[in-house]
Amino acid sequence: MTHIFDTIFIIGGGLIGASMALASQAKRAANTVILTDKDSDVRAQLRDLKIGDEVYGFDDAKQNIGRADLVVLAVPSGAMVKALSDFLPHLKLGCLVSDVGSIKENIITGILPILPKGVEFIGGHPIAGTEKSGPAAGFASLFENRWCILTPQDETSNHAKCLKKFWQCLGSEVAFMDAKRHDLVLATTSHLPHLIAYALVGTATDMETVTRNEVVKYSAGGFRDFTRIAASDPVMWRDVFLGNRDAVLDVLGRYIEDLTALKKSIRWGDGEHLLKEFTKTRNIRERIIDAGQDSSAPNFGRDQKESDSEA
Repeated sequence: MTHIFDTIFIIGGGLIGASMALASQAKRAANTVILTDKDSDVRAQLRDLKIGDEVYGFDDAKQNIGRADLVVLAVPSGAMVKALSDFLPHLKLGCLVSDVGSIKENIITGILPILPKGVEFIGGHPIAGTEKSGPAAGFASLFENRWCILTPQDETSNHAKCLKKFWQCLGSEVAFMDAKRHDLVLATTSHLPHLIAYALVGTATDMETVTRNEVVKYSAGGFRDFTRIAASDPVMWRDVFLGNRDAVLDVLGRYIEDLTALKKSIRWGDGEHLLKEFTKTRNIRERIIDAGQDSSAPNFGRDQKESDSEA
């Protein structure tokens, strides 16, 4: 099998970076997979787990990133510009830079002005993940049958075609999308649900003393799923909400209006309105299952390893 890229260089050895390396090795998407991470403990774990062909500290990484045909930023979105800027003088002419962040406009705005001539950036977002973090949480099948959204300026460019082929090789369905549209869609389907989960679990935490620890003891399935989402990487999600502020606030405003309407229906005993809204949302669930984005199996259709805490 012909490799899609000869050498890929992944900056960041957490869940997504480690999973990309494992998937690239398993699918032979690249001849050589190199990783770096600013945390020496993470680098040690990557080496111990044999994730990637080569793992370097900062100084050695600068000496080797020039070998890469594809450089992937797999760090929190707020750290991406700084992470790339450290390596800019060492990038190979003609190489492609991409990322795995769940926001796009903010990242693109920060990266495009600093790119050297002859280096292209294409935003990427694999919609896959778990609430776990770190190299040990990575697994090669993370991206299989999941969507990956790419935001190239030119969908017909050779780099766009190669990056699409790369993600398809890792098992993903690939879609091209405008960055602004991506941020609005993900604010609705991912960012707002995480914000609600953080808020709800925070409220329940405050209620623990009032209920004499019964919140934890008698947790129902719905609440347990919220706690799983709220266990996601706090640094990553802080950066997501700040980086996608406008879209999140837009969707949040609409949600608050709808929540207020439901509150009024409960207060005034308007069962007809409640039934109408609950039926509508049930239909959305059925459409998600029909689209193959989930199953009707118990526990929200997720097994333990593939729990869906996605950015």
